[in-house]
Formats: sequence, C-alpha cells, structure tokens
Amino acid sequence: MQTARAVPASTVLNLRDLGGIALGRGRRVRPGAVLRSGQLSGLDAAQDSEVAALGIRTVVDLRTADERSAAPDRLPPGARLFVADVLGDNPGVAPARLRALLADPVEAQRLLGGGKAEEMFAGTYRQMVLSPGAAAAHRAFVETVADDRARPVLFHCTAGKDRTGWAAALLLMMLGASREAVRAEFLAVNPVVRAAFAPYVRDFLDAGGDPEIASAISEVRPRYLDTALDAMDERWGGLEGYVRDGLRIPRAALERLLDGLVVPA
Repeated sequence: MQTARAVPASTVLNLRDLGGIALGRGRRVRPGAVLRSGQLSGLDAAQDSEVAALGIRTVVDLRTADERSAAPDRLPPGARLFVADVLGDNPGVAPARLRALLADPVEAQRLLGGGKAEEMFAGTYRQMVLSPGAAAAHRAFVETVADDRARPVLFHCTAGKDRTGWAAALLLMMLGASREAVRAEFLAVNPVVRAAFAPYVRDFLDAGGDPEIASAISEVRPRYLDTALDAMDERWGGLEGYVRDGLRIPRAALERLLDGLVVPA
C-alpha cells in the first residue's frame, strides 16, 4: 500500500510528502501540499536545497514549550511558524521526553519496566484524542492546512512519529483514506526513526537497559494507533463525531480542506 514519499534531506529527520496517498474512488492527496517531519532545529537550507525548493509557507510545530525552547526550529526560507502544542496540558508525557527516557536505564526500569513503557505511550495516544488541549491544537492544525494561503504546510514534533503520526492519521482520514492506508503510513516511519535513535538505544542497552523499553520508546506500534482510534470510536462514535463534536471544526474548513488537498489519482 502506498505511503508518503520520503524527501531527501540530510538536516531534517523523517521528512515525508503525504501527496500521492490513495483516498479511494480514484482520488489521492495533492502532492507537495502537506508534509510531515521531525523537528527543524538542525535545518540547513543551504545544504538541503530540496527542502528549500519545497516552497514551505507554514511550519506547524506540535511540540511543547520546553521542547521548542531547547531546540528552536530553523524555518525554511519564507516560511512562518505556527505553534499547535498537542501536549500543552500535560507536557511531561512520554513523547516529549524521548531522549531523557533513554538516558538513565535504572530510572527507566523503575518507571517503564514490565510493559509499562508501551502502556505509557498507548495512554498518551488516548490523551491526544480525548484532552481538550489536544483537541484545540488539532483543530488549529487542520484549519491551517485547510487554508490555501498557508500551503505548502510542514507539520512536525520531535521525532515525527507520535504526535505527528496521529496528526497525519487524522488528516488522512478526514480526506477519505481508509484505516488500512492510515495504518500503513503510520508504521512506515519506523525504519527512519529507529535509525535516528540507534545511538541513544545502543548507549542505553550497553548500560544495561531493557531492550523492550528501548523498542517501545523508539518506534511506533500498531497498538498506539489502535488506542487512539478506539478512543475516538468510544467517545464520539467514529471520525465524523470526533471532527464535529470533539474537534469542532467548522463545515467551511472541511470543505476547504477537501477542495485543496483531494485530486484525481
């Protein structure tokens, strides 16, 4: 099943163009309009000419204030920054502390051993669907992507896998992608993020860290996405109710989103 196109970039982690993903009934996502990645703190536009050539107008940063302060984005030429902090009402949760969780094997075992690492991440995905702060951030994200003056849009968190993964899943479902297509894109980032975290994981394991904890932290798993989808279905009866009553996205914004991002296959 087709997933996002990886954009060659040496100074941006996990840069992917959602354009081309199949939406069914002979439709696909418009190429070059909405992209996902990890943080942009290391972006070198001179070195990564392909990134500059994307013509990004808006960068949507899904990270917490602490993450933004520690590693501020370096924006592509001509782009503006828009903050949509998904974890703002609970900034200490796992996706905001990926490297810190791998830095101390003893503390990691105390907090995350015995399967608690996967439980923590799954719980964060549930929070990303149910918390009011996350809903406000996702509404702002969708309304930004729906604005043709804001596109091309690049959205990201730290590694581009958890907050960015759910934002991509939400957007693709709203455009008409099947859950199978959404799942394929969600899991497709694993090779890149595993490679990016490999030095930290190696140090963690060399210091006696639990491989299961490292794995749960440094990858996305089907259960994480399933937990978010289950929360959406249980609370709002599915995508339509979530968008209407959970995110409260105006009908006009939905129409602009579809008009701007859905093209013939």
